[in-house]
Parts: sequence; structure tokens; C-alpha cells
Amino acid sequence: METKGKKKYRLTGWSMVAIAAALVLIFSYVPMIQAFILSLKTGKGAALHFAGFANYIRMFKDATFWTTMGNTLLYAVVQLPVMLLAALVIAVLLNDPKMKMRGVYRTCIFLPCVTSLVSYSILFKNLFAVDGIVNQVLLKLNIVDKAIPFVLDAGWAKAVIVIALIWRYTGYYMIFYLSALQNIDKSVYEAAKMDGCNFFQSFFKITVPLLKPIVFLTSIMALNTTLQLFDEVVNLTGGGPGNATRTISQYIYDLSFNYVPSYGYSAAISYVVLVLVIILTIVQKGITGSKDE
Repeated sequence: METKGKKKYRLTGWSMVAIAAALVLIFSYVPMIQAFILSLKTGKGAALHFAGFANYIRMFKDATFWTTMGNTLLYAVVQLPVMLLAALVIAVLLNDPKMKMRGVYRTCIFLPCVTSLVSYSILFKNLFAVDGIVNQVLLKLNIVDKAIPFVLDAGWAKAVIVIALIWRYTGYYMIFYLSALQNIDKSVYEAAKMDGCNFFQSFFKITVPLLKPIVFLTSIMALNTTLQLFDEVVNLTGGGPGNATRTISQYIYDLSFNYVPSYGYSAAISYVVLVLVIILTIVQKGITGSKDE
């Protein structure tokens, strides 16, 4: 039987989280339920009526939906492995106590993360403009004969977006890996070194396995960020040329605010993205072998 002291302790704990839980419920879960109900309605503007799963069926015939979804997944497939691997390697290098000025390097690599999304997008747009610095350097080095229209070409525009994402977010995930590396007992590496392990063997046999939980966490965070990609594409390319670089988040925004409002359809697409995140999370968990302790 629960004692009076334990009961009071439990009530105190619940009282501390009650307000936060209520706010999460009101501002997160209630809107999610409302959005799902909205996804079952169709119509333009405020003239909505219940239509069942008509919006979900509509997606199968919507070429723009498949194009934007394909673009978003392409960014994820190309950018995520490169960015997370770069963040991990940099973290390992900057975790070496023998390296001088580690703090300066860490700060320089992390600084892009605190840059405004709009500001750095405009910066990259100017860098890769036809008369931008990148083209000027390529022309002076005789690497190309004429300026490359990076932002105006479908393939190059996607490459610029990926480069911009890697530049901005690598330092952010580096901090997670640095924090995890500092919790690994140094005696593990010392024992491996005594057994004749070199840097690469220690990296793949010790560092990577011990960082599996944090690798799983960062991969989910990075995937979620990429599937919601909006600011970079809007400010760099506007989704063009055509729909070549347009993302699913930009399409949802356009359906809600730029076109004749189709709130039900945009809500349905949002729920498809949610389901996709859940599926990819399960797949990633299986690949990384992460298990709850």
C-alpha cells in the first residue's frame, strides 16, 4: 500500500508536468486531430464539405505531388549520408586533445548553424549566380569556358541546395557527436592502441558502434528537417526551374496560401509526410540496430 509520503511525492511530480503536458496537448495534439479531420474534407477556401478519403486518392493522380516528393527524398538520400558522415569525422578530429585551437575550429564550423535561414540562402544564391564568385573563380582557372547557370539549371540547382544544406547543418550535428565522444572512456582507445589498432580500425570498430544511439537520433532529426525543407528552396530557386527543385513543404504552402486555398488537400499531404517519417524512422531503427534498453 502506498504511503502518504510517496503519494505526496507523486502528486508533486504530476503538478510540475501538468501545465507543460496541457500545453503540448492543446497546441500540438489537438491541432493534429483537427488537421486529420480537415484532410477528410474537400472544397476551395472556406467552402468545405466531408469527402472521406478523396484527397488521399487525389494524390495518386497529382503529378506535382510526386515530383515534389521525389525532389524532397532526393535531397534526403544525397545530403544526409554526406552531412552526417562529415559531422562525425570532424567531431572525431576535433575531439583529439593534441589538436591546438580546437575551440576556434569548433566555433567556426558551428557558426553557420546560427546564421539566418533567409540570409544564408541569399548568400548562396549570390555565390552561385551567373556573375557570382564561384563562376568567376571557375572561369579564371579555365575549368569552364562559360559561366554555369547554377540556379537556372535543374541539376545544378539541386546540387547548390544540397551544398547549402551540408554547409549549414554539418556543424549542428557535429556538436551531438562531440558530446557523445567525450562520454566514451579514453581507456578503451588506449587498450585498442596497445593491441595495435590504427586510427581507422578504432574509428570503425570502437567509435561507430559506441555512437550508434546518437547516430540514430541525428539521422532521424536530419531526416525530419529535410522533409520539411522550405526556406532554402524558396529563397535559392523559388522551386524552379519549373518544379525541378520544389519540395513537398513548398507545395503544401502553395496549396494553402498561393493558389486558391485547398486546405483539405494540403492537410492530407501533410499527413502523408507524417506517415513517411514514421516508416523511415522504423527502417532506420532496423538498419542501425538501435534497441531500447
